[in-house]
Amino acid sequence: MQASVMTTLSLRPEGQCNGSFLLASSTSRRPCISWSRRQQRPTKLHRQQMQQRSVATVHHDNLEEVDDRLGKNPCNFHPSIWGDFFLHYYDAAAASSKQQTWMAERAEVKEDVAKILASSVAWDLDHRLQLIDALERLCLDHLFEDDINAALTQIRTSNVTDCYGYRVSPDVFVRFKDQEGSFLANNPVELLSLYNAAHLGTHGEIILDEAAIFTRTRLETILPSLEGSLAHEIKCALEIPLPRRVRIFESKYYVSRFENEITVHDSVLQLAKLNANITQLHHQQELEIVTSRWWRGLEIESKLPFARDRVVESYFWMLGVYFEPCHSRGRIILTMIIAIIGLLDDMFDSYGTMEECELLTNCIEKVCACLWDTKFGDGLPEGMKHALGKIFDSYETMDHELARDEKYRMPYLKNLTIDVIRGYNKEVKMCEEGYIPRTVNEHLQQRRILFDWVSSMPKIVEDLGIIVRLLDDLQSYEREQLTPHVASTIKSYMKEHSVSIQIARKKIEELKEDTWKDFNLEWLNPNNEVPRQLLERIFNLTRTMDFIYNQDDNFTNCQNLRDTIHLLFVEPFAISL
Repeated sequence: MQASVMTTLSLRPEGQCNGSFLLASSTSRRPCISWSRRQQRPTKLHRQQMQQRSVATVHHDNLEEVDDRLGKNPCNFHPSIWGDFFLHYYDAAAASSKQQTWMAERAEVKEDVAKILASSVAWDLDHRLQLIDALERLCLDHLFEDDINAALTQIRTSNVTDCYGYRVSPDVFVRFKDQEGSFLANNPVELLSLYNAAHLGTHGEIILDEAAIFTRTRLETILPSLEGSLAHEIKCALEIPLPRRVRIFESKYYVSRFENEITVHDSVLQLAKLNANITQLHHQQELEIVTSRWWRGLEIESKLPFARDRVVESYFWMLGVYFEPCHSRGRIILTMIIAIIGLLDDMFDSYGTMEECELLTNCIEKVCACLWDTKFGDGLPEGMKHALGKIFDSYETMDHELARDEKYRMPYLKNLTIDVIRGYNKEVKMCEEGYIPRTVNEHLQQRRILFDWVSSMPKIVEDLGIIVRLLDDLQSYEREQLTPHVASTIKSYMKEHSVSIQIARKKIEELKEDTWKDFNLEWLNPNNEVPRQLLERIFNLTRTMDFIYNQDDNFTNCQNLRDTIHLLFVEPFAISL
């Protein structure tokens, strides 16, 4: 239920999502949000290494405890390449001048684009859809939400078979087949379109299953002979199909592509550049907040082995969930929550003995029951105790930022924390006992029952959890098997069916794709009782996870994210002031 918790805690926009936000004034280096935290990456260090580390020893001179587990990185995980870069990168005074100019220019250009949208009523339907698609790919659609909804309403009533943003009958794809039932599509553009559409399929849509196999084979065959933007699009789609990709991560690429191909009106491109630069300043400001003194203090004071900076990567992750400027508070809170979960994960995986993990679990349960009263920390190692104090300090900060009528949200976070640490503690015991769940279903059920405080978990959240679990296992299995580690779904499948790792990996990949079909069904269900705004965030989180685990565990191997992060947060578009 983590996605629901995220939305519950975070959906209180500090302004409309039409881009009319303001940064802090030049007289202040901090916006009204007052917290300052530093992120911890979630790593999966191994029980064998944990057991080899000795417990605290006594210093003979001053009798202070010295824990030789502190400050070690036995698996040589890559430290974040960013360090304190964003702590000092944002300059409020300089940003204010740029922002005022860019905001004025954007207001003028936005009017021009609104007129283009209004005049598109006279265009043919294909060109209208291309315009809306361009606004989405450039992450400008939130600026014209009412205009786009009006246009889509007109398109739907024009009998275009719900072709944009709505469920489409698979029967429309029969046109891609000849009389013998073979697919006719051979043009790369047509193949790519059919391939992407097929990945919004649900169970029982046989023609889309066939289309996905056919188009993937053909695209892989012709890709070596292609170049330019089409080759790039096909390569990206073969890695992650378009419906599963994170728009904000690719928005700058599409500015350059549309500009080079002259396929989008100049006003749209100018607005995209202005909007990207303004948004970048906003993100730099938020990064300064989340990379500042709190997490820095945790790393220096606790000296825990997992105190490695991952705040930028965590913020990048949450940006994929909420990219609109009005969700500033949501991004900051969620970055903190991801940091806390990662910190807890590492305390259980890489630092604590089984006895210490049990003690930590009992301690957190009592603290949560007593409104974050941290007096229960006695008996914990000093590093754990210090980290725990910082965690609960951050929860108090979140609670302080909530308005009176929002205070009801904190119990959700407390329950989430309890369920998370119970799950981690259970994994520690399973690993200690060498237990492997007998079936993949048993393995996945272990995860579901943790959230026993949720009376009715939306199906789409269950699907999200399964997809994330399988993505993680597919990319982390070999690394985590180097030393003893809690069993993965791959290991469970091998045990259940007595098959090789190669076959197990293939079957887990198929299970992931089957779960995506369940997910698509919930997403496309017009009668879904889950609010559309929440569905969108759940989908965005799933997309972001697919990106993070694309061909590698990119969160652990954070150097893989360097270029994308630099493009989004550091490089502005050149605009004459």
